[in-house]
Amino acid sequence: MVLALLAAGFMLSLLSPILAPFLAAGIIAYIFAPLVSRLEAKGISRPFGTAIAVLALILGIVLLLLIILPLFYKEMIQLSEQLPGFAEQLKTRVIPWVNDKLGVQLNLDPSTFRQFVTDNMSDASGIAKKVFSSVGIGGLAVVGFLINLMLIPVVLFYFLRDWPQLLDQVDQLIPRRLHGTVNTVAVEIDAVLSEFLRGQISVMLIMALFYIAGLWFAGLDFALPVGLITGLLVFVPYLGAGIGLVLGTIAAVMQVPSDTGIALVWLVWLVFGLGQLIEGFLVTPWLVGDRIGLHPVAVIFSLLAFGQLFGFFGILLALPASAAILVGLRHINAEYRSSDIYR
Repeated sequence: MVLALLAAGFMLSLLSPILAPFLAAGIIAYIFAPLVSRLEAKGISRPFGTAIAVLALILGIVLLLLIILPLFYKEMIQLSEQLPGFAEQLKTRVIPWVNDKLGVQLNLDPSTFRQFVTDNMSDASGIAKKVFSSVGIGGLAVVGFLINLMLIPVVLFYFLRDWPQLLDQVDQLIPRRLHGTVNTVAVEIDAVLSEFLRGQISVMLIMALFYIAGLWFAGLDFALPVGLITGLLVFVPYLGAGIGLVLGTIAAVMQVPSDTGIALVWLVWLVFGLGQLIEGFLVTPWLVGDRIGLHPVAVIFSLLAFGQLFGFFGILLALPASAAILVGLRHINAEYRSSDIYR
């Protein structure tokens, strides 16, 4: 058994670059399988119900991109227009203060900075040229990413269509002597993951609405995209709030690059501070609670470990997978404490 586990881990490390689409499809299939089963119970064939679920997911993602991408394109244009003025403010106000208070010598040439912005960020084509000029270096990586992205809905369709058969095949592989124990652990894992996923989705929606409303009341022009991204990323601890704070601060500074702009920055920071308090002490304990039971250090380690193995999709999988592993470890610990070795 130990040799088999070591061999499986070695194969997993070798195949990790191509496992991302299968991993993502498996996670999404687990989430949507109850919906497809309900459609099947109402007389809709499983292949047709699977197609409905996959198309609904794709439509939702496309709709989200149609909302966010144009707004970010507009933000990039506004950023390119205001960066030279912001650089001038840095040279005339911030850098002299830093030189005077900290005793260091900083220099910024606004003309050089303005030329850089004109050459590279005047429009989307300038950025695109810089990106696609490196296709010779990273072209294969881009192609591989696109192939993996297109594989996800295909693999998801087959996973969802054959989900009952896949579960049955896994069940048939379990030794009958261990079947009862494994089934008990699987039921507990399913309960933990179901509660966690339902609660986390609710937290994401509530926090997205909070950040959108809060940033809008603060006067931020790009409240919708910043709030959406922050809310949708709250399921990744520390990442969602960090990215949202950076994006919100940049948007605030670029929106009003003057003395009055600092007030908007403070308001944005206040919104994110309140959001963290509400999420950490009210929304998450109420909707998710302590269902995972992971120590904060274990959370950080799981994010880094799964991210190293599976990239971005590994980060998405880290907490649910860690919760499932924790359930198994609890049973192993109970067996160990009742064994002759422990006594």
